[in-house]
Amino acid sequence: MSFPCVDKLASRTIELDDNGPEPSYDRVVTGYETFEYPKPFLLDHGGILPKFDIAYESWGELNAKRDNAILIHTGLSASSHAKSHAKNTKPGWWEEFIGPGRYLDTNKFYVICTNVIGGCYGSTGPSSIDPADGERYATRFPIITVFDMVRAQFLLLDHMGIDKLHASVGSSMGGMQSIAAASLFPDRVKRLISISACARSHPYSIALRHTQRQVLMADPNWNKGFYYNGVPPHVGMKLSREIATISYRSGPEWELRFGRKRAQESQTPALCPDFLIETYLDHQGERFCLQYDANSLLYISKAMDIFDMSKSSIDALKDNRRRNGHKIEKLLHEKQTFAQVVGDQSALEMHDAGAAPSATTAAEKKRPTLTTLTETDPAVQDLIDGMRNITMPTLILGAQSDILFPVWQQKEIAECLRAGGNKRVTYYELDAMFGHDTFLIDRVSVGGAIKGHLELLD
Repeated sequence: MSFPCVDKLASRTIELDDNGPEPSYDRVVTGYETFEYPKPFLLDHGGILPKFDIAYESWGELNAKRDNAILIHTGLSASSHAKSHAKNTKPGWWEEFIGPGRYLDTNKFYVICTNVIGGCYGSTGPSSIDPADGERYATRFPIITVFDMVRAQFLLLDHMGIDKLHASVGSSMGGMQSIAAASLFPDRVKRLISISACARSHPYSIALRHTQRQVLMADPNWNKGFYYNGVPPHVGMKLSREIATISYRSGPEWELRFGRKRAQESQTPALCPDFLIETYLDHQGERFCLQYDANSLLYISKAMDIFDMSKSSIDALKDNRRRNGHKIEKLLHEKQTFAQVVGDQSALEMHDAGAAPSATTAAEKKRPTLTTLTETDPAVQDLIDGMRNITMPTLILGAQSDILFPVWQQKEIAECLRAGGNKRVTYYELDAMFGHDTFLIDRVSVGGAIKGHLELLD
């Protein structure tokens, strides 16, 4: 029996080894602007970036009052290129949603989209150069959170002279960011839109992302993150993407689209991709494996896992920041070197061994195995308290076919916001069959809801 799928992976490894080191991911996407923040930036878990860049793109015009800006937050592996423009004419990942007269109407709004910190499409991430030694950060890059991503984005808004957003809009991990933005900066966000997201990651989605990371890290070429001068972990990335793709779409769609059809019905069944669904997954993995940085996938997916809007979790992160605030003071005012303050720890060691136990740990011990939305459930009450300061008009969207962010999670966001006192929450469930990717595909339902909320009269 032949194994062309295995042979192809081996051939690519040889080709990559012959042709040189890891590709430059920031060249995958072009035409973006770069905001450079030159000061040390404290992260929630105690790490510090000596400085950072954020890649961003924008569409429309900022009005004289500077109050018509919409910030789009991206999913895990998306770039800032949400829409084509003169500097990059390739279609963006939300191409049909943005533009004159479209759902995010650039005749009315100034639309901004960034690549998050931790990413690889122009923003500072593990593949960026560490100014301390001129080498790639790799897994010396500190652990980041969704809140860290949002704080960096709002420093960009400060730079642009935008004090208040008309709306914070996001899907998937972007929906986590939009909620975080509304919580961190409630006076700077006029409207909130969160699509196919959650207020806290649940065990099933954590398990899926954990499996992807384990497959990726098991690739020998990953080399504990230090692969930039050699062969990238393309096999692990391909398999990781295939696992992810299973969670992005739905069974009913695939039943209609592929059924049990085989690529070559007349041939003897093979162990390499044979059914159409297998060839589809194989194609998705092939497309992705050299288009995104493996370490960025690890760091950003972990940020999704640890996202939790519960008050105990937020308070624990605030305590972390208070305990580590002195590091910034030492860097800025006592003129200590970055190495003196941070040392040469890897990201996995970026913690204070003598720190007090976090509030999250205590809260987790109290959580029941299964939660229901009742006033007697301490975990749900914790979540209500954590989002109590989100009082602006809010739109929550979910898709009934989504298995990665099940629709009950969007319902949980809406009900917790209402229970916390937000009287302007709109919640929609969509019955589209496209699973988690509904926010990319169902222009009429998703786009129509977004447009209605953005253009809602005050």
